[in-house]
Amino acid sequence: MTFRIPGIAGLSAATVLAALLMAGPALADGMAKRGSVKDEPAPSREGWWKDVKFSGHIAAGVTLNPDDPVDRLNFGHLFTDRANEVLLNQFILTLERPLDPKKSSEFQRGFKLQGMYGSDARYTHFLGEFDKVTHDRHQFDVVEAYLSYHLPILTKGGVDVKIGQYVTLEGAEVISAPGNFFYSHSYIFNFGIPFKHTGIMTTTHVSPHLDLYLGVDTGVNTTFGRDGDNNDAIAFHGGIGLNLLKGDLTILATTHIGPELPRSAGVTLGVDPNRDLRYLNDITTVWKINKKLTSTTDLNYIRDDGLKAEGWGIAQYFTYAVNDRWSFGIRGEIWKDRDGAFVAAFPGPLDFLNAQKGLPATVISYGPTTYYAVTLGANYKPPVEKRFEGLVIRPEVRWDWSSDTKPFNAGTEDRQFTAGVDLIFPFTR
Repeated sequence: MTFRIPGIAGLSAATVLAALLMAGPALADGMAKRGSVKDEPAPSREGWWKDVKFSGHIAAGVTLNPDDPVDRLNFGHLFTDRANEVLLNQFILTLERPLDPKKSSEFQRGFKLQGMYGSDARYTHFLGEFDKVTHDRHQFDVVEAYLSYHLPILTKGGVDVKIGQYVTLEGAEVISAPGNFFYSHSYIFNFGIPFKHTGIMTTTHVSPHLDLYLGVDTGVNTTFGRDGDNNDAIAFHGGIGLNLLKGDLTILATTHIGPELPRSAGVTLGVDPNRDLRYLNDITTVWKINKKLTSTTDLNYIRDDGLKAEGWGIAQYFTYAVNDRWSFGIRGEIWKDRDGAFVAAFPGPLDFLNAQKGLPATVISYGPTTYYAVTLGANYKPPVEKRFEGLVIRPEVRWDWSSDTKPFNAGTEDRQFTAGVDLIFPFTR
């Protein structure tokens, strides 16, 4: 079967898939050959600025769906939701001065600025920031923008403080592509946790084995003002982190509690958008079983009092590093949308954003059910010169199915098969 990709005349998705698989190693070989020429030394930086780092990456890929659904959607996916269409998922640039955990007895200050252009930005916007710059599928977004401080107070490890905009504590997966093993995201990441917050977050290093997180923010994916916050309430975000077995076992238990329904819900649903709470809870356990095998378990529970709905899920990951070039992984997951309120598709470039704001939007949902998915994937890291370390090709195959509804293939099937691949090209300075 041939998959036609809109906007690329004469090319099939299979052709592009093959090109992606071949382009990475070819590009890497070229880099490796150039690596024999010594790089010019970077200009020296003195004082506080010597620890400032600049980096970035480009991530692009395609997800093939042999059913070629008429709505062009891979239901159950968000960031890889476009069937048989090449996406520039992310072009991310980062400027940061991180805090140094080895200097816990000293006062420190740092910052992070991270911006993104790509199709992923449709789902990660801070409300009111760059969210209406373009109506295209590829958009601009501020991922993080915060000041950070380390205060050598209260405990031997001290207290870290973030002030500004930052990604959530919750979940086993993250927005930035190099932080994930798989190209597609889990149901928990897509529908069970927040993405970002605006506020203050403190991390108290109680002991080498225990961290305490306490923060207050404007809510899920929100900022300030009527356009930046969909209601007028604040939220709590925090939890505890355990670091055990000399770092081979980490457990992060977090919660985010606050009203999240837009102001319009007061009229349409007859609820108080500033008082009816949404509880987003997550426990992520990472166990390095040995030098090659890692287990990650993600437990999730969400409840919204305004929607009178709840859902829960579990995702289990195993990854195995065969060598420096190849790693393989499997992810199995269950996510129960008990009231059909959370798992949905957003076909238009601004539908997810408008739904959060309480504006007219197309939202496709198929009611209460339990979703299951199994994903098999690999990471291939070709040989490259040092400044391009992290170049990776991530092929995967994925099966989704539903226990009680037919949400796939434009609402006609209870199961779905997809095959995806992307290329992550990093760079640093």
